[in-house]
Amino acid sequence: MKRLTSAYNEALAAEKAGNRDEAAALYRICLEIDPADTCGASVRLASMGLGDAPAKAPDAYVATLFDQHAEVFDDILTGDLGYAVPMHLAEILHRDPDLHFARMLDLGCGTGLSGMTLGDLCDHATGVDISEKMVDMADERAVYDALFVNEVVHFLEEWEKAEGDDYVPFDLIVATDVLPYIGALEPLFAGVAANTNPGACFAFSAETLADEDFGGKSWRVTPNQRFAHAADYLKLLLGEHGFGRVTSFDPITVRSEQGAPIPGWLVVAWKD
Repeated sequence: MKRLTSAYNEALAAEKAGNRDEAAALYRICLEIDPADTCGASVRLASMGLGDAPAKAPDAYVATLFDQHAEVFDDILTGDLGYAVPMHLAEILHRDPDLHFARMLDLGCGTGLSGMTLGDLCDHATGVDISEKMVDMADERAVYDALFVNEVVHFLEEWEKAEGDDYVPFDLIVATDVLPYIGALEPLFAGVAANTNPGACFAFSAETLADEDFGGKSWRVTPNQRFAHAADYLKLLLGEHGFGRVTSFDPITVRSEQGAPIPGWLVVAWKD
């Protein structure tokens, strides 16, 4: 562990100093020491354009990242970073006074911000997050009827395998600040489609880039080590997975990063 910490800190210092090749070599050493990639070295290499982009951020990296920040997460996200996606989504869904859902699934529930803002629209709310400490924080808020520690795509795959009365699909699936940690979204959208009733709502946020910055690709790793998605890619996946009625596809500022606004989308779509 000391060797990994040393190599990673040296890599960060080299990257900050502009020594890209040295940083890349050190990040590759991190991957050799820790193939699970707790440090997120693969994402950093991709963000520098010096490595292939992984299909998603490594599970070990995401879990560690959010475990480390769980206790101060709300202050950082809503205060320092100006994150208000759950509030924006709640405003959209509350425009219809007759809208109500039997069962909600909050993917990447974090400390429960979406549960707090959307709970009154649902009879039953389930939250899932890869970070155990985040789930503990959400549990303290008592806004979910059930909570699970799991990676979101794996959770959807496991939920689909339940049989008989043990399988209950959802009427609303929310994924705020989840897509920025996943590149290839096909497994996520397939899991959402497989675990929703006809007429269900799928609401999510995504980060994006200027069209020319995608270089013809559907998604890319950003300089901030997250994943950005092109609007056409998101619309294509929605159509392919049966969410043909899109009532909101709004450009938003997802968050701030070092004082700069990060552009993105807030999407509300309905299953055919």
